[in-house]
Amino acid sequence: MSYVIGIDLGTSAVKAIMVSRSGMVIAEASRVYPLYQEQPGYREQQPEDWYQGTVDAVSELVMKTGVQVDEVEGLSFSGQMHGLVLLDEEHQVVRPAILWNDTRTTAECREIEEGLQDRLLDIAKNRALEGFMLPKLLWVKKHEPDRFAAAKVFLLPKDYVRYRLTGKLGIDLSDAAGTLLLDIIHREWSREIADKMGIPLELCPPILESSAEAGLLLPEAAEQMGLHDQVRVFAGGADNACGAIGAGIIKPGTAMCSIGTSGVMLAYEERVEADYRGRIHYFNHSVPEAYYVMGVTLAAGHSMQWFRDAFASELSFDELLAGIERVPPGANGLLFTPYLAGERTPHADANIRGSFIGLDSKHTRIQAARAVMEGITFSLRESLDMLRDSRKVIQEIVSIGGGAKNEAWLQMQADIFGVDIVRLEREQGPAMGAAILAAYGCGWFSTIEEAVSCFVKAVDRWHPDAERHAVYNGLYEIYIDIYQATKELNERLAPYRNLKDYE
Repeated sequence: MSYVIGIDLGTSAVKAIMVSRSGMVIAEASRVYPLYQEQPGYREQQPEDWYQGTVDAVSELVMKTGVQVDEVEGLSFSGQMHGLVLLDEEHQVVRPAILWNDTRTTAECREIEEGLQDRLLDIAKNRALEGFMLPKLLWVKKHEPDRFAAAKVFLLPKDYVRYRLTGKLGIDLSDAAGTLLLDIIHREWSREIADKMGIPLELCPPILESSAEAGLLLPEAAEQMGLHDQVRVFAGGADNACGAIGAGIIKPGTAMCSIGTSGVMLAYEERVEADYRGRIHYFNHSVPEAYYVMGVTLAAGHSMQWFRDAFASELSFDELLAGIERVPPGANGLLFTPYLAGERTPHADANIRGSFIGLDSKHTRIQAARAVMEGITFSLRESLDMLRDSRKVIQEIVSIGGGAKNEAWLQMQADIFGVDIVRLEREQGPAMGAAILAAYGCGWFSTIEEAVSCFVKAVDRWHPDAERHAVYNGLYEIYIDIYQATKELNERLAPYRNLKDYE
């Protein structure tokens, strides 16, 4: 027998799966690690926690399955995007990693916009947002000059773990696309952007295709994980690119709705000349010569997690959502905006915050829970509508993540989006995409498409209900007005957010 391992380095945990040649997941394991928030808007992690968590998760996989060491042929990665890891001359970590959901870099974003003007969208194809890599580099340069001077190369989270496993530096195209330093079309680092913003181009690591072999396991790492040091390690991809592969989004007409901590509406893009002018994200795919476009809701599943923790911490999610299908669309006149951590698409606004609109004393917890679900889904529809406005025809949407675990939510997605929603037989998200890249890299399949057809199977489908879709269209018109109606109020509230509790 032969196996590959897919590793998904997420924001809160690392997940590893072992997959056979037939696409069967024979085991999975995960390890959580802490998130550090020393100040409002700061979100950091220790790269060593990622590495140790990965080693422990893979070691558990090997022990669970009892496979022979020479039966594991390759492994690859999916990883949280945009996180900044700086290494010094000896390739030691210079400072804790600054994550994708860190919002400290608003001033640096304005600096990028002023310095590059339209050239940013011409070259990098994306707007300057707080979560991206380049603003973080400028922040460290400005606020921690000694650390910046010590840095000799940057990596993203999964690339750091891969470096620790192989001793080889590199970054794949799909993650490089999220740095704002990549020339998206020409697939190379942009000297123009780097020079204009005062970033040494030497900080940028070598670029690899997602399916490229990055090296073999170092003997020490192999021993720690219980693997052979001839295991082939492949570059891997950004979590959204790998999630798209793991959901079968590798051809026109299909889209993916992923509801995890954040929410993503993503579609395959084959038009090299497509130019969204920063309205939605435009990145290189992990499929060779392809791209994908996506919108992001920063606090999707996080909004549901917050609601449960704040109002029903004693309940499981199944208990919290029991009976939610009996609540009518609109939750009896209650709307929620999921702006708990600011918003990205279509409102690139780190200052906006969430709202319940229409709350009265008759509303119950289950109605409020439905409003939260609907608000998350409305936010993702805003991204879907932007894709449709660009003449993209979306025939079906594959739902993954937390939003695919509840059948009432799947029907809600069909009713709000107005298209069929598909659930997968074995939904492993980005970890499956990483496993597919490893299987393709090992030569099990002649194309990624062939690998996807073997590894990814649809099992259930939800059709939109015409009557509920019409009701949701009316509610959606109200929902999209809430942002402008509350924007100024949130700006006025901002100074009061960080007041300290009384002793």
